[in-house]
Amino acid sequence: MTTQLLERPATITVPDTEMGRLIVPATGGGTTVPTYRVGTPDIQCRYPVIVGEDQVIGRAFRWHRDWLVLTTAGEHNLRRPAKGTPGTEMAAAHLAEEYAAGRIGAVPMGQVLAEAPTPLVGPVPLLHPRMPVNYRNTEGAEIAFAGLGDHFWRAVLTGFPGSDNHWYLHCELCGWEGLKFWSHLRGRNGEPPSARRHKGGCIGEDKVRRLIPAYH
Repeated sequence: MTTQLLERPATITVPDTEMGRLIVPATGGGTTVPTYRVGTPDIQCRYPVIVGEDQVIGRAFRWHRDWLVLTTAGEHNLRRPAKGTPGTEMAAAHLAEEYAAGRIGAVPMGQVLAEAPTPLVGPVPLLHPRMPVNYRNTEGAEIAFAGLGDHFWRAVLTGFPGSDNHWYLHCELCGWEGLKFWSHLRGRNGEPPSARRHKGGCIGEDKVRRLIPAYH
C-alpha cells in the first residue's frame, strides 16, 4: 500500500484563466461593470477574480465565515454574504464594481502565478499564520493532522486553519488537490467521513474503504 501511495505525483493546482467559474456582465450605479470570472483557488485558498483575458483584479478568500479580498489597495473584509449568496459571488461582484469605479487596479495573471507560493518540502507548520498560538488551537491542530494522516490527506502549504476555514489539501490516494474543511473530514456522530472524498470520487468508494482502517 505504501508503494501505491508514494507513486502518486505531488502536483499543484494554480489559478486558471481557462476554467473560470463565473461570468457576469452587469451595470451598477451608472458605471458599466466589466465581465469577470472566478478562477480556481491557489494553495493559499484564494480565488482570483479575472477580467479581460488575464487581468486579476483581486483575490477572494474565506476566514471564519467572513469573506475577504486582497487587491492593489490592500486587504478588505467584506464580512458575511447574504443568506443564500455564495461568498465567491459576493466578493467577485464587489471587486468588479471597485475596479469599474477606478478604486483598484489589475495585475497580469502571469505576475500572480510568478508570485504564487510552491508546496513545502516536508511537514507544513502546525498552525495557519492567522491562527493564534494557544493551547486550544494547538490541540485542535494535532488532532486534525492525525486525522489527515489516517485518511491519506496532506496539507501542502499552511498548517491547521480551524475547523471551518478552507484548507488546501492533497489526496494521497489519487493526487486530487483542492479546498476542504476539516469539519467535513473528521466525520459526524462518530462515523467516518464520506468515502467519496472529493469531486470525481477519488479511486472509488470500495477501494477507499479497503485502504482506510476507519471504514472497517
